[in-house]
Amino acid sequence: MLEQFHHPVFTFFEQLCAIPHGSGNTKQISDFLVKFAKEHAFRSVCQDEWNNVIIEVDATDSCEQATPVILQGHMDMVCEQNAGRCFDFVNQGLSLLTDGEYIYADGTTLGGDDAIALAMALAIATDPAAVHPPLILMFTTDEEAGMEGAHHLDVSSIQAKRMINIDSEEEGTIICGCAGGVRSTCSIPVSFHPITEAGSLMRLSVGGLLGGHSGVDIHLERANANVILGRILGALAADLEIQLVSVCGGMMDNAIPRESEAIFFVPTNQEEDVRQTVCAQQRILKKEYDQTDPGLFAELTSVEEDAANIRVMTADATERVICFLLAAPNGVQHMSTQVEHLVETSLNMGIVHTDDRAVHITFALRSAVESRKEALSMKLKSLTRAVRGVYEQRASYPAWEYKADSPLRDLAVRVFSEQYGTTPKLEIIHAGLECGILAGKIPDLECISIGPDIDDIHTPKERLSVASTLRVYNYLCGLLAALACEDRQ
Repeated sequence: MLEQFHHPVFTFFEQLCAIPHGSGNTKQISDFLVKFAKEHAFRSVCQDEWNNVIIEVDATDSCEQATPVILQGHMDMVCEQNAGRCFDFVNQGLSLLTDGEYIYADGTTLGGDDAIALAMALAIATDPAAVHPPLILMFTTDEEAGMEGAHHLDVSSIQAKRMINIDSEEEGTIICGCAGGVRSTCSIPVSFHPITEAGSLMRLSVGGLLGGHSGVDIHLERANANVILGRILGALAADLEIQLVSVCGGMMDNAIPRESEAIFFVPTNQEEDVRQTVCAQQRILKKEYDQTDPGLFAELTSVEEDAANIRVMTADATERVICFLLAAPNGVQHMSTQVEHLVETSLNMGIVHTDDRAVHITFALRSAVESRKEALSMKLKSLTRAVRGVYEQRASYPAWEYKADSPLRDLAVRVFSEQYGTTPKLEIIHAGLECGILAGKIPDLECISIGPDIDDIHTPKERLSVASTLRVYNYLCGLLAALACEDRQ
């Protein structure tokens, strides 16, 4: 499919995309990287129990004495698909398409975040024309699920003090700092009982939303399907006697959910009131979100199943779940007072699901200020306890702090200006990167993050720019050559 672009980076990208590599399912792609390293007789390759892979690549001729440089990216991708697209991310490789200008997947996320990092690193390591210092290709796992791979990575043998992370999505921007974050799950215990009166089972579906990355796009005020669902359920519960069967929505905590649904029971004499309330709420919400999510819809359908086989939540459980969905904070909480237009603190109600014991709501919390991250976590914990729930958090990662003095960053700016004829933007971002974790593990590590243009990441609309990818690859080659040359002088 991508051979038409006649460049190794696209060949490798297509090979990587043919391997299932969602978060928690990285063994195959990890093994591919190990095999690749052995086939090319690179200096060394190490794979750990978390499937992280570190490959050492010799410098090119005359650059052997140069200081090693880390090229870093993550193996896993966010697995999202369009409604009605039954794609098996665990066992299927992606179906890639192109219009000649962009590469995208057939109804699913593309995973350019971050397969393009792996593809670029492999291409450079095997490019006979490339000039580079000794390279350490550092490929981590489960970045999208809390940066678990980076947390567990043993870097005690790493001697490099400079790292280029390839996990950004805007050409012409050099990232030099990011927020920290944590994953929080609020579990509300519920109990069920059989239906004891006449009525109907109904499904409330919220959809048509744009979604997006909970760090990159959170400031755009796009609708969150789980939040919208809670709001409509709250309007229903205010005057009607609904009882929940289940609520579910979202697939990843760091993706703004595009679809969400609830199944509930309503007495016969209130069925028409339910329909009218949902219609009224849809009108209100479409007006509120007409600029950000014009396709928003709230649809009510009947569930064709014998009510005698269904158990519903108790009235108390229904009330506590809806209360939490209504009251939980979501979206931007604080803007930075130091960096203009930068989101400082936010959270995203990314996943809601129901099992036979509880309703579980998972959030991605982010902040550049550790104390505010902790305060937001405490707020969620207090709310969870108020509805008699259990609060847990994991996968906490630190902020990557901006360094006022960075020779690597200065050189990256100079090389960019020479190649592009313009000055790159330097940015601190609200999305999380592994640079903070790795900089905390490797003393005095300098980091920058770059990448080609990738639009709408973490959604099925994700697309990778072909021209931008080639330019950024050439820029990366130029930067590595400059680092090698600088050390020789």
